[in-house]
Amino acid sequence: MSEKKAGLLALPIEIIQNRQLILNLAKNDFKTKFAGSYLGIVWAFIQPIVTVLVYWFVFQVGFRSGEVGTVPFVLYLIAGIVPWFYFQDALSSGTGALIEYSYLVKKVVFKISILPMVKLISALFIHGFFVLFAVILFSCYGYFPDWYELQIFYYTFSMFVLVLGICYATSAVVIFFRDLTQIIAILLQVGVWMIPIMWNLNMIPAVYHWIFKLNPMYYVVSGYRDAFYQKVWFWQHPEMTVYFWAVALVLFGLGTAVFKRLKVHFADVL
Repeated sequence: MSEKKAGLLALPIEIIQNRQLILNLAKNDFKTKFAGSYLGIVWAFIQPIVTVLVYWFVFQVGFRSGEVGTVPFVLYLIAGIVPWFYFQDALSSGTGALIEYSYLVKKVVFKISILPMVKLISALFIHGFFVLFAVILFSCYGYFPDWYELQIFYYTFSMFVLVLGICYATSAVVIFFRDLTQIIAILLQVGVWMIPIMWNLNMIPAVYHWIFKLNPMYYVVSGYRDAFYQKVWFWQHPEMTVYFWAVALVLFGLGTAVFKRLKVHFADVL
């Protein structure tokens, strides 16, 4: 039993032991991602901003979407799409972490288990900017920062654990099945419409709501809205909280198990 427990905790222990190295690599990854371009890291913010503007124009200007509940559509959109941007970026970059850093994977002494986390932390820098942007935008509409918005840290951590577990599995499998990258891109393209980000869940009959709530990202997106304008604490949704963490921890356990099972073959394939 103790050996099994040690096996489950092996990756978390490696992450804690190498936390300074992870942070340094994440900073370097963020800096070099746009090295050589004239605008540099500005490109990291241009695409998400353009995406938000397109969605805002299509739905609010084109379809003349009014308020969603008690807030303007643009605030409803921003609160939901900011966490999705992080999930999308983290999953895409985390999946390709081992391939991108293949020269480190081939080093016998290097702890390759930290590479997916490097990508996820690197994506956090951009996420922090968009959270700040959302806070400023909400303030312009009269929703000033308060204690409820501290929950953003909790929901960001929750999303981080969720996507890290997934990335441990996908980053390992993609080495042997490169088409997985394209499959994930398609799933993300479809997935943004499977969560009430651009649309309101109340548009469909209540009997079908549970289907969308099965998606663990529903919990995170709803949580950001609770923090920004609905002013609800996460413990006021005990069933959703328990469900989310059950799914997140199961995915983390499965992801680490897949990673550990396949990592002995990484250097040979790469």
